[in-house]
Amino acid sequence: MFVLGKNTVINMQGIDDRLIDIVELAITLTRVDFGIPSTGGLRTTAEQAALFTSGKSKADGRTNKSYHQSGKAVDVYAYVDGKANYEHVHLNHIAAAMLQASAQLGYELQWGGLWNSWQDLPHFEIRD
Repeated sequence: MFVLGKNTVINMQGIDDRLIDIVELAITLTRVDFGIPSTGGLRTTAEQAALFTSGKSKADGRTNKSYHQSGKAVDVYAYVDGKANYEHVHLNHIAAAMLQASAQLGYELQWGGLWNSWQDLPHFEIRD
């Protein structure tokens, strides 16, 4: 069984309590260790705009806001062989744990890996 690392706990500050609950349960269910990168939690408008400008996000942070800006989204990475890993096979295992955790807790979670327009496998968001 895996546990959340110190940096992941710090990077979850400001995200919706329901997402925190999901992540905390998912880490106990997953077959692949995971974490949240420094840009994977709550983002300011400037941080979101920088990610958009660099081509790492579809949301510009101003006209098209990201769920990260309201604390309702989280991005994850697999932690494999001591480093961050974004291979689909690992992210799919994490997604299974995240979706199972949300179902167990009774929260509706959207996974970017199931989007039709484009896939964002590290991304999860909660909607009201």
